Amino acid sequence: MKKTIYILMFALIMGACDEGFEELNVNPTRPSQVDVSTKLTAAQLFASSERYDNWRAGLIYQSTMMQHIATTAGYWDGDKYTWNRGYASSLMDRYYGNAVKSLEDMLVQLDEEGAPDEMKAITRIMRVFVFSRLTDLYGDVPYSEAGKAVLEGILTPKYDPQSEIYADMLNELQEAAAALGSGTSGFGDADIIYQGDQAKWKRLANSLMLRLGFRLIKVDPAASQQWVTQAINGGVMESNADIFYVPHTAGPEGVNRNGNGEVFTVDGNPRLSKTFVDFLQAGNDPRLPILGARRGDGSTDPADLQGFPNGLNAQMLMDMTGEENTDAYAEPNRNIITGEDAPMFFQTYAEVEFMLAEASVRWGLAGDAETHYNNGVRAAMEMLSLYGDGGVIASGDIDTYLANNPYDAANALEQINTQYWAATFLNEYETFSNWRRTGFPVLVPVNFPGNVTNGTIPRRMSYSESEQVNNKANYDEAIARQGPDELTTRVWWDVQ
Repeated sequence: MKKTIYILMFALIMGACDEGFEELNVNPTRPSQVDVSTKLTAAQLFASSERYDNWRAGLIYQSTMMQHIATTAGYWDGDKYTWNRGYASSLMDRYYGNAVKSLEDMLVQLDEEGAPDEMKAITRIMRVFVFSRLTDLYGDVPYSEAGKAVLEGILTPKYDPQSEIYADMLNELQEAAAALGSGTSGFGDADIIYQGDQAKWKRLANSLMLRLGFRLIKVDPAASQQWVTQAINGGVMESNADIFYVPHTAGPEGVNRNGNGEVFTVDGNPRLSKTFVDFLQAGNDPRLPILGARRGDGSTDPADLQGFPNGLNAQMLMDMTGEENTDAYAEPNRNIITGEDAPMFFQTYAEVEFMLAEASVRWGLAGDAETHYNNGVRAAMEMLSLYGDGGVIASGDIDTYLANNPYDAANALEQINTQYWAATFLNEYETFSNWRRTGFPVLVPVNFPGNVTNGTIPRRMSYSESEQVNNKANYDEAIARQGPDELTTRVWWDVQ
């Protein structure tokens, strides 16, 4: 698998060489088209993406708004609800030119080459995941015409309404799941996520359907229940062996590295939020010494791990505590979870179990809510072993945690989704979306001087400034339909 990743960028570069030469200059020994399997590897890495957008949209904004991380650094705008348009648009800026374009190209190539339906289904599932991140973060986005500048000459794609994007994404997942069997797809080991295992891709399609179906809970509860039911009946993730994640290496090319890990390599400012640490400490959570370490000396003793309050700059910290630095506070544990070769999680079995628990609470679906809740907590703790031996939590410690923090039927939705918040640490795109959907955990906003949200937690990110010039008509139509291009505007499914 690592060999596949290592040769990826070389293969892509070679496939693009000599573009525009006449037939006389074509090397007859070179393929005219990059192999579609190599393109899948690229698309999966592009979906995980690089330092640029993981730093800006993922960590600087969403991790701090969701109070997983806090910092005094002024450029960490999400911690203080200030607005850097370039940071806010970073996922859009990177995804369209990389992941979206790659997947659209793949679908055309698969058709031209008469590839099996299962290969198309896997590509369609990856495409849904990529677009779900985009539309959940921004709302209305280019969708039906996106990634087709070369294919169809569409240089200024229209912005599709999120309601229509969601309808199509759910249909895509339904059709993709139906096209998948139980064997190994033609992608084989070029599929660095599931190694071509069709059964796992089928369970992923239904698990993503479960996630997107739940997104509709505020805007269309009946449709939400319908899609959630269909997803459960179709078969969702069954264990941590089904987790949807990209394994990374530390090189040789940047695209092979975990983008979050690249951030932590160069930025020593992030600390674990007081909100997050307080939650973990209150339950004597065995994840705390895996997720956090004291900045000053690296201690992982839970008694030494202090969370940092959100919404402070250095002067405010000095005025409040007399402290000049934040070395006494916990940061993400650099010995376990912040490596450039760390896995990048997209959707986990723990999340699925928490959603099954919620489906049971809301509609009596999927069996016993308490069982699913316990399964979710256990899976969230056991999955940390994917970071290496330092992430292993003993089964007995998980048993003790569950005994001391039992399922509470009277506060089930809050408890389930607060655990969901804890389980999605560093997958901040999902943390932010699920918080907007459920309102849990209950987060106390900051009110930093000069914030642009009137002291409320943002509800979306803003579009690329270049779109106001290069795609003005479609941009204007989108904001006329959705609302101002501001951090406080709600996306379609996030109704009040």
